[in-house]
Amino acid sequence: MTITRTAPVRTVTPVTGTGKRRVTRGRLGLHAFLMTVSLAFLAPLLLAVYASLRPYEETAKYGYFSLPRHLSFDYYAQAFNDSGMGKYFINSLIIAVPGVLLTLFLASFVAFCVTRLRMRGGLVLLMVFTAGNLLPQQVIVTPLYVLFTKIDLPYWMSDSMTMYDSYWAVLSVQIAFQVGFCVFVLANFMRTLPEEITEAARVDGAGVWTQYWNITLPLCRPALAALATLQFTWMYNDFLWALVFISDGDKLPITSALNNLRGQFFTDYNLLAAGSVIVALPTVLVFLLLQRHFIAGLTLGASKG
Repeated sequence: MTITRTAPVRTVTPVTGTGKRRVTRGRLGLHAFLMTVSLAFLAPLLLAVYASLRPYEETAKYGYFSLPRHLSFDYYAQAFNDSGMGKYFINSLIIAVPGVLLTLFLASFVAFCVTRLRMRGGLVLLMVFTAGNLLPQQVIVTPLYVLFTKIDLPYWMSDSMTMYDSYWAVLSVQIAFQVGFCVFVLANFMRTLPEEITEAARVDGAGVWTQYWNITLPLCRPALAALATLQFTWMYNDFLWALVFISDGDKLPITSALNNLRGQFFTDYNLLAAGSVIVALPTVLVFLLLQRHFIAGLTLGASKG
């Protein structure tokens, strides 16, 4: 007697349409909501760009939301020349570029020590760095002002012979306040890296610096790029610390250049809008250059279970 086995029949549900993902009402509503929020955030920037291309007489007569009669880039050249933005751009770069590099270096090394070397009290140290971000910056403005006026520096470092009225004051404050946030982000990222990589390097005789610089740091490139974008934006746009710790107008950052476009009795807001767009261009350029790494750094771990 021969027994024949038949394979179970599988029912295949036909794919309707052209194989594309089915569009639902929920997805359409989500996209509509995201587009609305995006336009709400972009509206001030788009209005500033639109106003900077129109003469002030036209907007004064017809309003800022009227159709344009004449568009030109004349205000951009006038804003750059009248405010002297060239030297202010250099001042901002002197503060922002070293500030970002030193912040990321110090934060990455602290995060490496806390997560990879298993140092005693590492968790407490991480909590202290994180708690520093909860302190309002305005609370310590007066103590820092008094402190910087009492710290002496050689003439080649500061014209005032003190830390006050120098780039060192603004730079040190920026690094001190931003290191805690970067340590928190990098420590959480380094915990996701396999421990076997560091253990294998240690077995091969790699020292602490080799483990940090040649092994761990290259793996943190997405997180470092995301933090570099954020840190450059925050330090570049900051105006409070420079206003408090710098008295020489020639040392002020680019954010102070916009004050030069305001008249005593009259302010051309179209000219001021053009200056604002010029000031914002470096941050947009940095984001475009690091966009791929920035997005990768923000989405890392999003698909992990």
